[in-house]
Amino acid sequence: MAQVVAISKFINSYDDVHQKFNLKRTDDDRFFTEWFDNLPELTESEKTTLDRVKQRYVNHRAKGTLNEATVILLAIAPLLELAGFYDPPFTIRAEDALTIELEDQEEIFKGRIDVLVVQDQLWLLVVEAKNTQLASEVAIPQCLTYMMGAKLNRPIFGLVTNGGEFILLKLSQQQPAEYDISRVFSLLPRQNELYNVFSFLKTIKS
Repeated sequence: MAQVVAISKFINSYDDVHQKFNLKRTDDDRFFTEWFDNLPELTESEKTTLDRVKQRYVNHRAKGTLNEATVILLAIAPLLELAGFYDPPFTIRAEDALTIELEDQEEIFKGRIDVLVVQDQLWLLVVEAKNTQLASEVAIPQCLTYMMGAKLNRPIFGLVTNGGEFILLKLSQQQPAEYDISRVFSLLPRQNELYNVFSFLKTIKS
C-alpha cells in the first residue's frame, strides 16, 4: 500500500521537487515572458486601488507579523477581485485538498492549497500565502508540487507571497517538465510593485 505523506513535511527544497517529479528549471529566456513582456497598461482607477491595497498592508504590517489568513484578506483577495477572478467564467475554491500520486513510487502526497482559481477545470493560479516572518521563496517548492498536481497539457502559473513579497511562477508538464521564476516583487520600494503583479494577473486572465 502506498504511503500517504504531507506535502508540507516532505517537499521543502528545490532538490525535493526536482527529484520527485523529474522537474527542472529551464534555461530558456523566452519560456516565461508573461511577467515582463507586453504587459497591459493599468488604468488610473486600478492604480488608485493598488495604492490603497499597498498602504493597508504597510499599515497592518507596521504593527507586527501577519498570519496567512490576514495576508489573504489584505493582499490576495483585493488583487483577485480587481483582476476579475471572482466573476464568471472563473470560480474560486479556497483551501482545496490536493492528492498527487507518483508513478512507480510508493508515495501519495497530500496538501492544501491556500487559494486556487479554476476556469472550467483549468488551474490558472495557485497562491501559497506564507506567514510574513518567512521569506516567500520557501513556499516555491510546495507551490510547484501543487501545480504539478494539475496534470494539464498546457502551462500553468503560480503566485507565491508572504504579503510583502510576490514571486510569479510558470510550469509546463510537457516532457521534459520544466518551470521558471520571476524576480521578487516587493512592497518595500516607494514605487508600488503591485502594479507589476497585477499586470501579470491581467495577462494570464486574458
